[in-house]
Formats: sequence, structure tokens, C-alpha cells
Amino acid sequence: MSETRKVIVDGEEFEVELVQDGEMWKATVEGKTFEILVPDAGPAPKQRRSAGGKSKKSGKVTANIPGKVVTVEVTVGQEVEEGQVVMILEAMKMQNEIQAPVSGTVTEIHCEEGQSIEANVPLLVITPPETEEEA
Repeated sequence: MSETRKVIVDGEEFEVELVQDGEMWKATVEGKTFEILVPDAGPAPKQRRSAGGKSKKSGKVTANIPGKVVTVEVTVGQEVEEGQVVMILEAMKMQNEIQAPVSGTVTEIHCEEGQSIEANVPLLVITPPETEEEA
């Protein structure tokens, strides 16, 4: 099973595909594969699954690093789908697409284009539609 992660090396961000085989890892970066030996690493931790039912995702959109808002792709009242790009944030000289964590309606926008933002501050809120279970 492979896993894709973003890593930062000397201040530069890369997307890396990781595959573990015992103590050996294969890391593929920009089409080039490297073998990495991690002695005594043990097996990769298992992905945790919630105990029964679907876990409810938050509609709050934040950035995990500070940056500058390049564009806001949505407006209040707009319907969005999970995974849809809702804004573009420039951080560490790279433009990052920020995606909707849930499908629903944009109910709040707390930033504007050109604004510098701090990490983990709410940028916008998406309210998912009510399900029959919640109604």
C-alpha cells in the first residue's frame, strides 16, 4: 500500500509517494525513486477507522501554514463539492490549492484576496446539507 505525503526539504515542498517494505522504504519524488533504510522503524502505523458510522467532517477551512490569499474562488451562498478548489494560498513561494473538506454551502468568508493570514485561522466555513438522520 502506498501513501502520498507532502514533505519540506531545506524549505522546498515536495509531494512524495511512500511504500514501506519492512525496514526499507521506497520514496518517489518527481518521478525518481529512492530507497531509504529506517532501522528499527517497525511497521507503519495502521490507519485508524472510526468505530461505527461515518465520522462527521468539519466545514471549517483553515491553512496549516501562514501565507497570502491569492484568490478566493467562491462566494457566500455558493454550493461547493468536497475536493473543489475554494481558494489559492501562497506560502513559501508556492501557490497551494485549498480544497473544500465537505460538500455544502459557503456560509462565511473571513479573508479576501491579497490578505496575509496566520496558520490555523478560519478562512471560510462550509455548511453541509442536513441529512435525514440529523433532521
